[in-house]
Amino acid sequence: MRIGVNIPNFDTDPGRLRDQAQAVEGLGFDLLMMSDHVVVTPDVAAQYPAPFYEPFTTLAYVAGMTERIQLGTTVLIVPYRHPLLTARMAANLNDLSGGRLVLGVGVGWARQEFEALGIPFERRGRITDDHLGEIRKAWQDEGYRAGHIPIWVGGNSDAAIARARRIGDAWHPLHFTMPWLEERLDGGPFVPRIKLRLNGKREQAGEGTIEEVLDDLNELGRLGAETVVLDPVDFSDIETIAEHLGRKS
Repeated sequence: MRIGVNIPNFDTDPGRLRDQAQAVEGLGFDLLMMSDHVVVTPDVAAQYPAPFYEPFTTLAYVAGMTERIQLGTTVLIVPYRHPLLTARMAANLNDLSGGRLVLGVGVGWARQEFEALGIPFERRGRITDDHLGEIRKAWQDEGYRAGHIPIWVGGNSDAAIARARRIGDAWHPLHFTMPWLEERLDGGPFVPRIKLRLNGKREQAGEGTIEEVLDDLNELGRLGAETVVLDPVDFSDIETIAEHLGRKS
């Protein structure tokens, strides 16, 4: 089972992004991911303070200072961009990084951000479906040099699971309890993202003692997770989990 890390591309700066990206690769993790917002409206700022670094630009920056680690979005808000723009940026980033891109996608949740961009919030699911179809179609054009870019469909709703099975390469559930997840697994590929909070209150998978977190990872592997992405509350926990997983520094 591969292990990835979601590094914060908000409330940060280029030096910290560089140091964290190189640390994640140096510690032997398999995947480095970032989140997506375009307009830091009040509902976004409450969770993701500015400055917010746009993921395609930032992942291109990170690609130039890393060598082997896969790069990805968790998750790109599909309705925010024209599908041909997303297709082009993703294909270019994948090509320039040597085929290292994973495109995690979602429908979005920040109503004020949708309003600022002039996109109907109520139609975001349908827009996402249509855009993903157009992106897949564009990548068939050899001029894009897209190669095979995996699409992970994020979200915990029934609609997200159905979209993952219909359009994506895997379902990408985000922040959950283990019983919740087990009730929804349907035998298809899944690549979960869990919190990483060591020695804190245990409410979700990835929280608690190091032993509890390792048990969660082992259980996710037993259930068939191909990759698990860790979402650290404190970046220092990444070094601790790497040591217990036997990753090379």
